[in-house]
Amino acid sequence: MAEYLKKNISLYSKSELMSKVYLSLGSNLGNKEQNLMQAIAAIGYEIGVVRRVSEFYSSKPAGFISENDFLNAALLVITDLEPLQLLKKLQQIEIAMGRTQKTTNEYTDRIIDLDILLYENKNIDIPELKIPHPCMMERDFVLIPLREIAPELSIFKAE
Repeated sequence: MAEYLKKNISLYSKSELMSKVYLSLGSNLGNKEQNLMQAIAAIGYEIGVVRRVSEFYSSKPAGFISENDFLNAALLVITDLEPLQLLKKLQQIEIAMGRTQKTTNEYTDRIIDLDILLYENKNIDIPELKIPHPCMMERDFVLIPLREIAPELSIFKAE
Protein backbone atom coordinates (compact mmCIF):
# COMPACT_ATOMS: atom_id res chain seq x y z
CA MET A 1 0.00 0.00 0.00
CA ALA A 2 2.80 2.47 0.87
CA GLU A 3 4.41 1.86 -2.52
CA TYR A 4 1.08 2.51 -4.27
CA LEU A 5 0.66 5.82 -2.38
CA LYS A 6 4.21 6.98 -3.16
CA LYS A 7 3.70 6.22 -6.84
CA ASN A 8 0.26 7.85 -7.16
CA ILE A 9 0.64 10.86 -4.86
CA SER A 10 3.36 12.15 -7.15
CA LEU A 11 0.78 12.24 -9.96
CA TYR A 12 -0.95 15.11 -8.17
CA SER A 13 1.80 17.46 -7.14
CA LYS A 14 0.86 20.78 -5.58
CA SER A 15 1.92 22.65 -8.72
CA GLU A 16 -0.78 20.84 -10.69
CA LEU A 17 -3.40 22.10 -8.25
CA MET A 18 -2.33 25.72 -8.57
CA SER A 19 -4.34 28.25 -10.54
CA LYS A 20 -3.29 31.30 -12.51
CA VAL A 21 -5.12 34.41 -11.29
CA TYR A 22 -4.97 38.02 -12.45
CA LEU A 23 -5.67 40.73 -9.89
CA SER A 24 -6.16 44.48 -10.06
CA LEU A 25 -4.93 46.78 -7.29
CA GLY A 26 -5.79 50.41 -6.69
CA SER A 27 -5.22 53.05 -4.02
CA ASN A 28 -6.12 56.73 -3.82
CA LEU A 29 -5.52 57.55 -0.15
CA GLY A 30 -2.34 57.99 1.87
CA ASN A 31 0.99 56.85 0.46
CA LYS A 32 -0.43 55.11 -2.59
CA GLU A 33 2.81 53.49 -3.73
CA GLN A 34 3.46 52.14 -0.25
CA ASN A 35 -0.14 50.87 -0.07
CA LEU A 36 0.29 48.93 -3.32
CA MET A 37 3.65 47.51 -2.19
CA GLN A 38 2.13 46.44 1.15
CA ALA A 39 -0.80 44.78 -0.64
CA ILE A 40 1.54 42.93 -3.02
CA ALA A 41 3.59 41.66 -0.07
CA ALA A 42 0.44 40.52 1.74
CA ILE A 43 -0.83 38.78 -1.40
CA GLY A 44 2.49 36.95 -1.71
CA TYR A 45 2.30 35.90 1.92
CA GLU A 46 -1.41 35.05 2.19
CA ILE A 47 -2.46 33.98 -1.30
CA GLY A 48 0.31 32.57 -3.44
CA VAL A 49 3.32 33.24 -5.59
CA VAL A 50 3.33 36.66 -7.23
CA ARG A 51 4.74 35.92 -10.69
CA ARG A 52 4.30 39.25 -12.47
CA VAL A 53 3.74 42.82 -11.31
CA SER A 54 2.93 45.69 -13.66
CA GLU A 55 4.29 49.17 -13.39
CA PHE A 56 2.16 51.50 -11.28
CA TYR A 57 -0.20 53.70 -13.31
CA SER A 58 -1.93 56.90 -12.25
CA SER A 59 -5.61 57.35 -13.11
CA LYS A 60 -8.55 59.59 -12.33
CA PRO A 61 -11.34 58.15 -10.15
CA ALA A 62 -13.99 56.27 -12.14
CA GLY A 63 -17.62 56.34 -11.11
CA PHE A 64 -17.27 59.07 -8.48
CA ILE A 65 -15.78 62.51 -7.97
CA SER A 66 -12.63 62.91 -5.89
CA GLU A 67 -9.58 65.12 -5.96
CA ASN A 68 -7.46 62.06 -5.15
CA ASP A 69 -6.07 60.26 -8.20
CA PHE A 70 -5.54 56.51 -8.06
CA LEU A 71 -2.40 54.48 -8.42
CA ASN A 72 -3.17 51.14 -10.11
CA ALA A 73 -1.37 47.90 -10.89
CA ALA A 74 -2.05 44.35 -12.05
CA LEU A 75 -0.61 41.09 -10.75
CA LEU A 76 -0.33 37.52 -11.92
CA VAL A 77 -0.56 35.23 -8.90
CA ILE A 78 -0.30 31.45 -8.73
CA THR A 79 -2.53 30.15 -5.94
CA ASP A 80 -4.09 26.99 -4.59
CA LEU A 81 -7.09 28.92 -3.26
CA GLU A 82 -10.50 28.37 -4.82
CA PRO A 83 -12.23 31.54 -6.12
CA LEU A 84 -14.38 32.23 -3.04
CA GLN A 85 -11.45 31.51 -0.72
CA LEU A 86 -9.37 33.94 -2.77
CA LEU A 87 -12.06 36.61 -2.54
CA LYS A 88 -12.24 36.21 1.24
CA LYS A 89 -8.46 36.47 1.62
CA LEU A 90 -8.37 39.61 -0.55
CA GLN A 91 -11.12 41.17 1.56
CA GLN A 92 -9.17 40.30 4.73
CA ILE A 93 -6.08 42.02 3.32
CA GLU A 94 -8.15 45.11 2.46
CA ILE A 95 -9.58 45.27 5.99
CA ALA A 96 -6.16 44.71 7.60
CA MET A 97 -4.84 47.65 5.56
CA GLY A 98 -7.66 49.92 6.76
CA ARG A 99 -10.22 49.55 4.01
CA THR A 100 -13.74 50.33 5.13
CA GLN A 101 -16.57 48.08 4.02
CA LYS A 102 -17.20 48.02 0.27
CA THR A 103 -20.56 49.27 -0.86
CA THR A 104 -22.40 47.87 -3.83
CA ASN A 105 -24.05 51.06 -5.02
CA GLU A 106 -21.40 53.78 -4.80
CA TYR A 107 -17.67 54.23 -5.12
CA THR A 108 -15.57 56.13 -2.59
CA ASP A 109 -11.94 56.96 -1.88
CA ARG A 110 -10.06 53.94 -0.60
CA ILE A 111 -6.71 53.03 0.86
CA ILE A 112 -6.70 49.78 -1.12
CA ASP A 113 -8.96 48.01 -3.58
CA LEU A 114 -8.21 44.44 -4.64
CA ASP A 115 -10.22 42.81 -7.41
CA ILE A 116 -10.10 39.42 -9.11
CA LEU A 117 -10.02 40.03 -12.86
CA LEU A 118 -9.52 36.50 -14.18
CA TYR A 119 -9.22 33.08 -12.57
CA GLU A 120 -7.87 30.58 -15.09
CA ASN A 121 -10.62 30.26 -17.73
CA LYS A 122 -13.44 30.19 -15.20
CA ASN A 123 -16.71 32.03 -15.61
CA ILE A 124 -18.38 32.65 -12.26
CA ASP A 125 -21.60 34.58 -11.82
CA ILE A 126 -22.87 34.44 -8.26
CA PRO A 127 -24.00 37.36 -6.09
CA GLU A 128 -20.71 37.64 -4.19
CA LEU A 129 -18.33 37.07 -7.11
CA LYS A 130 -18.27 37.64 -10.85
CA ILE A 131 -15.34 36.40 -12.95
CA PRO A 132 -14.23 37.74 -15.36
CA HIS A 133 -14.59 41.05 -13.56
CA PRO A 134 -17.67 42.64 -15.15
CA CYS A 135 -16.20 46.13 -15.64
CA MET A 136 -12.62 45.36 -16.61
CA MET A 137 -13.08 45.81 -20.37
CA GLU A 138 -14.37 49.35 -19.78
CA ARG A 139 -11.46 50.49 -17.61
CA ASP A 140 -8.11 51.53 -19.03
CA PHE A 141 -6.68 51.65 -15.50
CA VAL A 142 -7.27 47.87 -15.42
CA LEU A 143 -6.51 46.96 -19.04
CA ILE A 144 -3.23 48.87 -19.43
CA PRO A 145 -1.44 47.21 -16.49
CA LEU A 146 -3.03 43.85 -17.33
CA ARG A 147 -1.81 44.04 -20.94
CA GLU A 148 1.67 44.85 -19.66
CA ILE A 149 1.92 41.61 -17.67
CA ALA A 150 -0.18 39.37 -19.93
CA PRO A 151 -0.28 40.51 -23.57
CA GLU A 152 -0.93 36.88 -24.54
CA LEU A 153 -4.42 36.87 -22.99
CA SER A 154 -7.20 36.17 -25.48
CA ILE A 155 -8.99 39.40 -24.49
CA PHE A 156 -6.13 41.32 -26.14
CA LYS A 157 -5.92 39.18 -29.28
CA ALA A 158 -9.39 40.21 -30.47
CA GLU A 159 -8.36 43.85 -30.78
